[in-house]
Amino acid sequence: MTPLTGPRLTLRPVEPSDLDSLYIWENDSSAWGIASTRAPLSRRQLHDYIESYDADIYTARQLRLVIEKTASGRAVGAIDLYDFDPRDLRAFAAIYIAPDCRRQGYGSEALTLLTDYGRAVIGLHQIAAFIAVGNTPSLALFSHCGFHSCGRLRSWIKYDSRYHDVIIMQRLFI
Repeated sequence: MTPLTGPRLTLRPVEPSDLDSLYIWENDSSAWGIASTRAPLSRRQLHDYIESYDADIYTARQLRLVIEKTASGRAVGAIDLYDFDPRDLRAFAAIYIAPDCRRQGYGSEALTLLTDYGRAVIGLHQIAAFIAVGNTPSLALFSHCGFHSCGRLRSWIKYDSRYHDVIIMQRLFI
């Protein structure tokens, strides 16, 4: 197994064939409140993103990977390391699992693969995530994968016409 392949999933770079899936996922307005997205993205914008994507985390300061079922090749989501800091060896993580694939353990396997890769291959010292207080599934996922709550930012994000707190989840590799 490669560092980005687990029992059921493979994390791989974004490909042009992912355009339709990315279009659906990025325009899932139910996730906009808990993500930084506030407007739909066009196919052209996503096409240009895919075409210009640089998978070198040291130059792009991010790593976006598609979560794919190894057996069937079906893309079930995406996972990112972003705001990578090469001096302090830290990054933030975000994950999206397609609605029809949730609660099947894909998030847990993908986040475990990503954190193991970040620690062993990139040499990260830590990974953190901002998670809305009301996003119970994400809080449970990150906790299950070894992240610990280390703070709360009050009124950090606005959705549903009001401000919400976020929990900072952190995993240190000591």
